[in-house]
Amino acid sequence: MEAIQRHDAQGPDTDTMMLFGGVAMLVFGAGLLLSNRTVRQYLGQVSPGDLIGSAVPDVQKYMKLRAM
Repeated sequence: MEAIQRHDAQGPDTDTMMLFGGVAMLVFGAGLLLSNRTVRQYLGQVSPGDLIGSAVPDVQKYMKLRAM
């Protein structure tokens, strides 16, 4: 019976498996969202410049709060 060794359940192999599983779920979820016609129409109307312009005030507010 000593030939069968038990591996620790929280080893680096488990962490790597969890990481790749999470990435796979993110990719699968993004694929499900992008397969919807309505979502693709909304994304087609948005330009990257508008997204960056709307995010700048929020980032500035966050940096001010963090500096306090």
